Amino acid sequence: MKDHVIGVDIGTTGTKTGIYDRDGVLKGEAFEESVLRYPGPGQVEQDPEEIFQSVLRTVRAAMRNAGLRPDQIAAIALDGQMAGIMAVDADWQPVTHYDSWLDTRCAPWLDQLRPHEQDIIKTCGMALAFNHAPKILYWRDQPEVWDRIASFIQPAAFVAGRLAGLKGRDAFMDRTYLVFSGFGSGERSVWNEELLSRFDLTTEKLPRIVEPWEIIGEVQPDWADELGLAVGTPIAAGCGDQSANVLGGGLVDTGVVFDTSGTASVFATVIDNFGTDTKYRCLMTCPHVVPGLYFPMSYVAGGGLNLRWFRDEVSPLEKAGWEEEGRDPYEALTAPAAHVPAGAEKLIFLPHLSGRNTPNDPTMRGAFLGLTWRHSKAHMVRAIMESIAYEYAFYLRAVRELAPGYDPRFAINIGGGARSPELRQIKANALGLDYSIQDRDEFGTLGAAIVAGHAVGLFPDLRDTARRFAGEPRLVTRADPDATAQYRPYIDSYIDAMETMSPLFSRIGEKLGSSSHM
Repeated sequence: MKDHVIGVDIGTTGTKTGIYDRDGVLKGEAFEESVLRYPGPGQVEQDPEEIFQSVLRTVRAAMRNAGLRPDQIAAIALDGQMAGIMAVDADWQPVTHYDSWLDTRCAPWLDQLRPHEQDIIKTCGMALAFNHAPKILYWRDQPEVWDRIASFIQPAAFVAGRLAGLKGRDAFMDRTYLVFSGFGSGERSVWNEELLSRFDLTTEKLPRIVEPWEIIGEVQPDWADELGLAVGTPIAAGCGDQSANVLGGGLVDTGVVFDTSGTASVFATVIDNFGTDTKYRCLMTCPHVVPGLYFPMSYVAGGGLNLRWFRDEVSPLEKAGWEEEGRDPYEALTAPAAHVPAGAEKLIFLPHLSGRNTPNDPTMRGAFLGLTWRHSKAHMVRAIMESIAYEYAFYLRAVRELAPGYDPRFAINIGGGARSPELRQIKANALGLDYSIQDRDEFGTLGAAIVAGHAVGLFPDLRDTARRFAGEPRLVTRADPDATAQYRPYIDSYIDAMETMSPLFSRIGEKLGSSSHM
């Protein structure tokens, strides 16, 4: 019986495949780390062929681990990185590398887009960043490459199309990616031809826009054996990785906050209107897989790296001692911070050591503000954790402005940072939201698998399926109303500090120029 589905998540750090039964139970999984290449300053690439091979290997390994027969798989869908692009020719062969969302070589082309930023925000749902639009302009000005391009696509679509034997004219992109396009309407799911024309572009080299559950083809004989799947297995279009996470996390009702505490600290929530953040320019209003829903999202790119930096660079001797004692260095580092008063006795940390992403402010840097002789390492650690809570509070203010009547209910926390009771309590108090966790660790491949099952009728109702598979979140941290009130002036001060320090860091960058190590 065809009652299992496969979800593949093509992430920045690696490719992961999960196989689920019709009750959402994980039956087999496999992971392979990505190969990121750094050919020059600000350049971050991936080889499309390596991405493709990683999918073949992880699907085959997951099938082996699950002990399933090929005829038990009903469908497969892939999700993937959303902000980068690559291009294929008429025969679906890569014309470019995968231009990662981390790659900044397109920075000069942002200047061409900046006068049109307000129109871009209103149309696609996010402010300018190193996403599709400047990258497309970069390739537009490389004529030897541009002339060979049939269509721009994302890695998940590239892999799906190759498995299905597609040609360049068949190129597709599901609507959840449109927020990162710069040239598409996140609300209407169409290309903005008038905006494209301002840059001498047309839709000629852009993919058709589809629903995540559209079946774009079937597994071809060339790849069936390598995948361990049957020839003719349906392939759904899939969705962006963050959209898959939101669906797999069961976030299909308005007002739930989703906090991903990983390398990036990601804040997202669900609303039912396409509101755009033209005031703060910090929110990207992403189309949800469920029609009619959207999830505003913002993030601190290195949010989870800040404590790692402090552990490794500021406290290396303590780290070595903790490891020798068999203690978790993160737990040992953060435990004393729990005894420091809220606000770290007027110490504020700016967490943007590599620039601020939402809103885009590439010259912003990290800093401790208000240091006194009284402050200890415990104060500094607490200030680092509080900085993420303050940034989230800023995002929450922006959501309230673009979604009238928005009423946040509670937060669901995933990622490595979700294991820290100190960090959870700080964020709960600063936001005034109770924090919950889920007993499931994997959300991306589950979200993609739900899309695959919906495509073939195994899961007729997306929202019901997502709620059922995610289960009830488990409350672990309650917000303290007194602490929430205590944090309000600190949040105001943090926002003021960001506004004050931004032009200062810009001037420092201009004065120090290329000789700087900033």
